[in-house]
Amino acid sequence: MTAAEDDPARRYGNLVAPGLDVFDAIADQAFGSLPAAFREAIGPVAIRVEDFPDDETLAEMGIEDPFGLLGLYRGVPLTERSLTQPQAWPDMVFLYRRPLLDAWAETEGEAAGSTLYELIRHVLIHEIGHHYGFSDEDMERIEAD
Repeated sequence: MTAAEDDPARRYGNLVAPGLDVFDAIADQAFGSLPAAFREAIGPVAIRVEDFPDDETLAEMGIEDPFGLLGLYRGVPLTERSLTQPQAWPDMVFLYRRPLLDAWAETEGEAAGSTLYELIRHVLIHEIGHHYGFSDEDMERIEAD
């Protein structure tokens, strides 16, 4: 290999981070891979991918660094729902592309590093699971299925 061929900028210069559309596709695939019982228990949920959380969300969560939030579940918990009061908005999971990419890049070199798909799936499970009161052990079982 010549010095020019060994230049990382030359070898990797055309790589770009996956855009919002690719993240949408990965999130759809990851959600579809979850056990049917888990998907059925939560009912319909919208998954929305954004580059970063908005300032209002960061302030609400007490987070200053926009890279500090990978995902967020917004909705009414099952334990708080009422038949006489319909939900005004659908349940939503927000995935934040830039913080997820940053977290993925940090784990890529580790022995237990994960693929971007695995990280997105992990965040989906945890955002939905915490919202519905699942324990960490429950979520680990879901991830393993």
